[in-house]
Amino acid sequence: MSQNKGKIHYAWWILLGLCMMVGLGKGTLNNSAGLFLRQVSKDLGVGMGSLTLYFSVSAIVTMVFLPIGGKLLAKYDTRLLLSGAIILQAGAFALFGLMNSVWGWYILAVPLAVGGVFITVIAGPVLINQWFKKSKGLALGIMGAAGGAIGAISQPVVGNLIANQGWRSSYVIVGIAVIVIVVPIVLLLLRKSPLEKKTLPYGAEAAGGTAANATAAGAENKGVTLAAAKKSSAFYALIAFFFLITSAASFSVHIPTYLMNKGFDVTFAGNVMATNMIGVLIGSLVIGYASDKIGTRNTTFIAMILGVLAIGLLLFAATSTLVISLAVGLFGLVSASIGTLGPALTSSLFGNKEYSQIYSNASMGLAISSIIALPAYGFVFDFTGSYTPVLYAIGIMLIINILCISIAFGGKKKLEQAGLWN
Repeated sequence: MSQNKGKIHYAWWILLGLCMMVGLGKGTLNNSAGLFLRQVSKDLGVGMGSLTLYFSVSAIVTMVFLPIGGKLLAKYDTRLLLSGAIILQAGAFALFGLMNSVWGWYILAVPLAVGGVFITVIAGPVLINQWFKKSKGLALGIMGAAGGAIGAISQPVVGNLIANQGWRSSYVIVGIAVIVIVVPIVLLLLRKSPLEKKTLPYGAEAAGGTAANATAAGAENKGVTLAAAKKSSAFYALIAFFFLITSAASFSVHIPTYLMNKGFDVTFAGNVMATNMIGVLIGSLVIGYASDKIGTRNTTFIAMILGVLAIGLLLFAATSTLVISLAVGLFGLVSASIGTLGPALTSSLFGNKEYSQIYSNASMGLAISSIIALPAYGFVFDFTGSYTPVLYAIGIMLIINILCISIAFGGKKKLEQAGLWN
């Protein structure tokens, strides 16, 4: 197989396709959901907690479908599968605009989640793990940054669209636009593995048959099995990390409501969410680069501390639009941690031997958190009229995550000592 020296490795085209797909699926569809909540809640006459229960329905479907999605991604044509997935996700988003009852959100949450499992959770990390043997952290960071960049552009656009066209038309316009953009990109660029392009992963040795190559290939597949991982404290500490970091980051959906409750309008909320997306963009690049340079454990500690600082600013120093924008932008680091630190930690703790299976199972913590956290935040707001208790809880979660990762790397050491990391 040839690496086609002197040419751009096809892995970077894969990354470009993933950036557009994940960026629009997560940065535009998922992250703009919060901009609609206040208006939909008011027009339908339902509480914020009742409306945001659709996130729980989506999370339950995600939890059930994650292992199924992993198997389907391994078995079927990636392009057709991901084309169908974005049609389900964005199509459901568009149909929200036609609903007259909160039950419409509960029902459409099912196809929204099934499509989102592929688009926003597993396809990116799995394909990057297939195509990159070098600079995985950087590739994950770039993919996360793309979500931030696209979100930074789309959030104010969606906010203005809602203000001028109303939430119904905005749902339809945004959903259809994402389908029209993403499907051609998926069909033209994405491929399941380097074998389909008759090349090697980026960073793999081009020449075959040497002892050095055999050693490199063995190193690339080093790690533990899913069965061994499930018996370790590292695995459950990683699940806890996923649960807590996703619970914390989920607050970003409520940030527009938090701001409007303080007297700001939907246009300002959209602009501040753009700042949040810029935080995701910068945070993803920095976290991805730092993971390669100083290790995932140290990077996690720094990211969590900065997240606590953001919460502190929102609690004690949010006296101006500038401070609010800074805090929300800094909070983007927490959101960036899901897509960059999560996959990187999985690789660091358990290697590549059964990466996709372990990552899919550990991601259950992500789904479980969404079942609980998103509606819980809504109900807290309904009962107290404030998000202050939520902010205190998030600060505690980020501190606990530092302990979780310390436990996880202690568990990795035990796996190595037991001879299971090979």
